[in-house]
Amino acid sequence: MGPRRAAVLILVHVLIIAHIIQWRLTGRTISPVEPSESMFTLEQGLVNAGFIFFSLAILSTLIFGRFFCGWACHVVALQDLCGWIMKKCGVRPKPFRSRLLIYFPLVLALYMFVWPTVKRVAIVPALRSLEWNSALAVIGAPPAFPGFQNHLITEDFWATFPSVWVAIPFFLVCGFATVYFLGAKGFCTYGCPYGGFFAPMDKVAPGRIIVDHDKCHQCGHCTAVCTSNVRVHEEIREYGMVVDPGCMKCMDCVSVCPNDALSFGFAKPAVAKGPPKNAPPKRKYDMTWGEEITMAALLIVAFFAWRSIYGVVPMLMAAGVAGVIVFLTWKAWRVFRDRDVRIIGAQLKRAGSIKPAGVVFLVVSTIALLLTAHSLVIRYHWWMGDFTDAKVLVTRDQAMNPNPAAVPDAMRDTAAKGLAHYHKARSMRRGGWGLSDTPRVEERAAWLELVSGDREGAIETLQRLDDRYGYADARAMDVATILATDGQEQDALAYLERVLEARPQYTLSRNLLISARLARGET
Repeated sequence: MGPRRAAVLILVHVLIIAHIIQWRLTGRTISPVEPSESMFTLEQGLVNAGFIFFSLAILSTLIFGRFFCGWACHVVALQDLCGWIMKKCGVRPKPFRSRLLIYFPLVLALYMFVWPTVKRVAIVPALRSLEWNSALAVIGAPPAFPGFQNHLITEDFWATFPSVWVAIPFFLVCGFATVYFLGAKGFCTYGCPYGGFFAPMDKVAPGRIIVDHDKCHQCGHCTAVCTSNVRVHEEIREYGMVVDPGCMKCMDCVSVCPNDALSFGFAKPAVAKGPPKNAPPKRKYDMTWGEEITMAALLIVAFFAWRSIYGVVPMLMAAGVAGVIVFLTWKAWRVFRDRDVRIIGAQLKRAGSIKPAGVVFLVVSTIALLLTAHSLVIRYHWWMGDFTDAKVLVTRDQAMNPNPAAVPDAMRDTAAKGLAHYHKARSMRRGGWGLSDTPRVEERAAWLELVSGDREGAIETLQRLDDRYGYADARAMDVATILATDGQEQDALAYLERVLEARPQYTLSRNLLISARLARGET
């Protein structure tokens, strides 16, 4: 079934390309058909094509099982392509087997799609009733839910997607790296939040890979060809069907069976399966329980360290990076602990002696861990800056007022403390500890600079954001307001005119410019 499935996955990408071309030609199109867009429906009420598509995919999974992953997912296509290239180069990835880490996709799915609603509906109201403001500052209070609204058509198709400079490392991490270190479907197994929903849904679906026992000779071809790490021959022997939720219905096992014993059909859901006929062989895992618990903690820490770092690493890429970090750390630990250690195509240690490949591996693993630790430090100061920022109870009018007495001294002191944390999260070239600047950190730092009385610093920070990331409507209004209140009205008007020349659709900037012109007696 490989060529047929490849043809379908290629067609998926052709449709994606056609979607982008249609948007570029017309300026308007259907919102992205991407499951992650469902977050905006749940958080902001924007009913988009991604939400409808993801809902239909989940409902169809309840009937046909986990087929979407095998036949329609672009990340699966990426992994299959990377695996195919590796095999052509003589590299055959080995699956990484863990008891505990397989639950991370479900945790990630709940974090993406369930936690925001629970936080808004239950957690935040409870904390407000208890007047626990410090806890509110930590988790962040979301805006009130505006109700559902139609967002099927969009003009800014790429608004929620990363740039090409992020897409390239995404392909390398979630493609080659996860396949090489974690197995052919490594990202699906240990990092995909959509699979976190599809896997449990598969357990109640009647659509399964079933067997004709009269034709099955237990040759094991089905297990050998499965790239989802499913022990197919054992499951059909014990249950008469595949019950593992990792099965993506790619049908490779069906097509490779020399006796046509396997087929896709409908049977009892996996949750209703009876006991196995015999005691199935005990599964072997790569890590001890102590290693499992330690690596699970590291996986979560690494994920939050890398997620949105510098405003560029998307959630799925952070999951892939975290999975690779876990493997590198675990294997490096084994290099120090075990007498003989190897990975695919390389002997890291033999007879107690670390080989050159092992030295290179340890260097790479150390660099990866140091970068993760560094990212965690930056995120810590980012979070502490947010925590302190939430305590700055100053209105916009107070902050914009050039009179120092407009802002209480206590608020200025608090703003200075928050600014100290934000400053450490800035790039090294600006005196911070980071490798780059983070747009959101810079925006909040500009606000605290304004509150603390450093109005020139606030203007400099905001205009640096303009230069690097382009104009933003609300930011432009802030810059113009600060300039005007500081007596630089002509500069404020000139700035707004530049903004509107580049972004004529900005209503806040346009209204502010009109009001300023009218106040000066201009028509």
